[in-house]
Amino acid sequence: MPVSLESIAALAKNRGFVFQSSEIYGGIRSAYDYGPLGVELLKNVKDEWWRAMVQERDDVVGLDSAILQARQVWRASGHEAVFTDPLVECRNCNQRFRVDKLEDANTCPNCGATNSFTEARAFNLMFRTHTGPVEDDDNLVYLRPETAQGIFINFDNVRRTARLKLPFGVAQVGKSFRNEITPGQFVFRTREFEQMEMEYFCRPQDAPAQFEYWVKTRHEWYLGLGMSSENLRIRPHDADELSHYSASTVDIEYAFPWGWDELEGIANRTDFDLRQHSEASGVDLRYFDQEANERFYPYVIEPAAGATRTTFAFLIDSYHEEEVRGEKRVVLSLHPRLAPYKVAILPLSKKAELIEPAERLATELRRHFMLEVDLTQSIGRRYRRQDEIGTPFCVTVDFETLEDQAVTIRHRDSMEQDRVAMSGVYEFLAKRL
Repeated sequence: MPVSLESIAALAKNRGFVFQSSEIYGGIRSAYDYGPLGVELLKNVKDEWWRAMVQERDDVVGLDSAILQARQVWRASGHEAVFTDPLVECRNCNQRFRVDKLEDANTCPNCGATNSFTEARAFNLMFRTHTGPVEDDDNLVYLRPETAQGIFINFDNVRRTARLKLPFGVAQVGKSFRNEITPGQFVFRTREFEQMEMEYFCRPQDAPAQFEYWVKTRHEWYLGLGMSSENLRIRPHDADELSHYSASTVDIEYAFPWGWDELEGIANRTDFDLRQHSEASGVDLRYFDQEANERFYPYVIEPAAGATRTTFAFLIDSYHEEEVRGEKRVVLSLHPRLAPYKVAILPLSKKAELIEPAERLATELRRHFMLEVDLTQSIGRRYRRQDEIGTPFCVTVDFETLEDQAVTIRHRDSMEQDRVAMSGVYEFLAKRL
């Protein structure tokens, strides 16, 4: 049975994954804080992306560019002119909506009024601010709506200092900001979010093959971390959907509770960005091929995923409910590399003779894994709590431990148990994590 958005939102709040931002003041729409478990899950998703896109490759390097960039960057990229959504306002209730997201273009989804919308107008999604003490056009800057432009304006710096030859990529993980007209679906569409983007530079004639390679590679990444293939699909953009810079784009979509929606986009951005920034800045950003003795603008293939959106999808995909001995068991069957805590240490009793070996074991394992020592309630309830937050293994220290110096390790998904010597717990877990 598909999980509801309400179930995921309740779990996220009650177990410390996601909180409403400014909640004690009534909350701010479309802004969320990641709690103790959420920050670990989000970090693990970003780490796995970085591992696959940078660490395990010899043709991709990293970058962390500034959130504030010169206004000219966004003029050259086209964002200041065309990074817009079509906005209408209901004359009856004064609510505003994106035209392309309305189920019925003639009926207000808020108040039900018909034929009450204003004419559509272009609404720029970039947040505006000013640098320095004077708020005028000379000091106008934008919070970046994507991380990609920071890579393009550093193309020559990175290529030169990292001594890179085509084809090569530059990857970045960081915050982006979009003043969405109608944010919603919990953390799916927010005004502040994190992106995981990589720009892969190649020769123009190689771009079609690289595009297909990255579509396949990125799809396999989700499957490799346990996401159900039934909940993923690859959807090519129609010609009228393409961004102003794109020759071709596909979306990797996920079956969210409200339907199929974008998880990641892979685009062939051609040479648009490097050419635009060269012309606007006067700096030659062409690549010089020594063997061919020619200069040209590389084409760019861009896999761009939302870190927060991807984390949300993994949370949904791993959630399931089952009945065990007449009781409901909620389980997050997260891939072990994504799980916030890899292991929980559970002393069977609060007596000192069990607490001491449990804490000794926790001290040893903390050097290698994020973990929790859980002392409260019955062992059964503690198992259920760890299942619900996705912990792959629970280690129970019991009174037999005092005799045989061994512990019981329980597997989250199968609920099977193994008796393992305390001296071998790290090795046992390391093979499985």
